[in-house]
Amino acid sequence: MAIQFSAGTTDAESGGPGIARRRMLDTDRVPGTRVLLDLLTLEAGAALPLDIASDSLAWFQLLEGAVRFSGDGVRAEQELTADHVAFLPPGFRGRIVSAEGASLIRAEAPKAAELDPDLTANPPKLRVIDWTREPVLDSEHDARKRIYLATPKLFGTHAIKGEMIIYPPGTSGANHHHVGADHFMFFLKGSGTAYANEAPFRVKKGDLVYFPDLERHYLTADPDCEMSFVEFFAPGTFQTIWVNPAEVCTWNPTGRDIRGNGGVREIARHGGEAATPADV
Repeated sequence: MAIQFSAGTTDAESGGPGIARRRMLDTDRVPGTRVLLDLLTLEAGAALPLDIASDSLAWFQLLEGAVRFSGDGVRAEQELTADHVAFLPPGFRGRIVSAEGASLIRAEAPKAAELDPDLTANPPKLRVIDWTREPVLDSEHDARKRIYLATPKLFGTHAIKGEMIIYPPGTSGANHHHVGADHFMFFLKGSGTAYANEAPFRVKKGDLVYFPDLERHYLTADPDCEMSFVEFFAPGTFQTIWVNPAEVCTWNPTGRDIRGNGGVREIARHGGEAATPADV
């Protein structure tokens, strides 16, 4: 059954001087999870070390505020905002510092080579993306929008797959399940109803929902607000099965980013594939 956690009811612990850490997803809460996720709040002036184990992958996404990012392979200190997601390769050493305070989600996939057998021989490199410049794709069957965050083309590994999904008010997706991957969502905005094996439960900004492999699920946004979330799969190669084959999720390119400008790359129409298309 789906497991839901809320930032508002998850106790904070110290993550270092000026840092509050909420363990949203770990092996105590979800035994056997292949991804760990923390919600971190940095006070003004706080510094968060980023020390990634030699057999792990990690990534973080700013939710509010701004940070200065430095470390291995970062040529010059970078200013990151809520527009950015950073993917950190095995063994990365660095840190982020917030002058005025910030919040972010930080995730890690321990023993990442178990998720991608090619990772040891071909480890991914550090990558920072501005998701607001990535191409937006429109769902063919409904009003949802998709922006890819973690793919082999973006991060250089099949260990994880990540994307942002935007639901306009009142929008619903189609019922489906995944085969071969754990799946979790962190809600960035809005509220709605999620369904796990057709059983409804409420979701809202700050919630994390973990769907085990094979569990049917879909979501509906509330009629008065836009709902968005980031979702990740581990491993990033899996199969999706649709309850109604006529509703197989198909995504059409818009040629634009979320701001309405030309995207930084092109992605062709696709959908229903067991694997991520080569141009994604």
